[in-house]
Amino acid sequence: MNTKIFVPRELKTDGIDEEVVKWRSPSNIALVKYWGKVGYQIPANPSISFTLKNSYTETEIKFVKKETANNFIDFKLLFEGKKNESFSSRVAKFLEDIKVYVPFLKLYSLEISTINSFPHSSGIASSASGFSALSACLVAFEKLINPELMNITAQKKVSFLSRLGSGSACRSVEGPLMIWGRHQNYRLSDNEVAVTPDLVLNDVFKGFQDTILLVDKGAKSVSSTVGHSLMDGHPFAKRRFEQANEHLAEMKEILQNGDLNRFAEIVENDALTLHAMMMTSTPSFILMKPNTLLVLEAIKEHREKSGLNMVFTLDAGANVHLLYPLSQKDKVMEFVKNDLVAYCENGHYICDELGTGIEEVN
Repeated sequence: MNTKIFVPRELKTDGIDEEVVKWRSPSNIALVKYWGKVGYQIPANPSISFTLKNSYTETEIKFVKKETANNFIDFKLLFEGKKNESFSSRVAKFLEDIKVYVPFLKLYSLEISTINSFPHSSGIASSASGFSALSACLVAFEKLINPELMNITAQKKVSFLSRLGSGSACRSVEGPLMIWGRHQNYRLSDNEVAVTPDLVLNDVFKGFQDTILLVDKGAKSVSSTVGHSLMDGHPFAKRRFEQANEHLAEMKEILQNGDLNRFAEIVENDALTLHAMMMTSTPSFILMKPNTLLVLEAIKEHREKSGLNMVFTLDAGANVHLLYPLSQKDKVMEFVKNDLVAYCENGHYICDELGTGIEEVN
């Protein structure tokens, strides 16, 4: 993709001295993970994910025109009503990195307010929802001052900017299914943006549920940024990248034919491989907790006895995403409450389902 299309040629700011925009963006859960980067925020292997619905970030930006235009990025940020130095520093770098694509930043000061629908440090990918919501606000404002920006280009620009803030954030822009990274079996796939894959999703996946079991709500011992960098020179990296591409190829057929047994095999194997790469990095690190393993074993044992189509996956953390069809929700939730809650921190879990991506908040 030629990213020059995201550099606006015209900015009509006359009469726009102050404006407020507000957007919501969900998190997402990868079925086939990406781990490792090349260049600037380009995935070492492609990934595919379900977009979530209930786990989202809402971001509001008030744009106030500066008295004098300058190259200084001027913003204030409140996270859930309070200052957050860690997130503010990430946002500062992000805005600096993207200013060639959003040149109106030199004309306006930004007052950013953001909240999550899920508890802070609950193990949900908040950087994905956070940077996609922020990007959606920026592009929405640009549409007011750039009459040439068409809707399709705007949607892609949100994904493009999101990726520069947090790689997986680009997969939150649409839904219920998104692929990021070039793969020969997916005609529309791209390294610069996430796209809706060219397939017809089988009915069995529509309304799919995700119960997120919060085994450990503390901050991760190793950030994802550091984790990705440890793939450079990793002795098993080449084979992992090959495996991810193989999984993507088979996943396209599974998502269309609805083979839930093979779906479970690939999704679980891919998640465990991700953590195996972490454990064999130099230095190595382990993000799973003892209760993570107990949850995984309980899921496998109950699936064998009950015949329920439950599938576990994990992001780069200790918490477990339990995926299953809507038709089995009552029985699965009975199992969660009777057997799995005991392994969750303070008995906490989050009920989620497939969603459709970003939306404006009125």
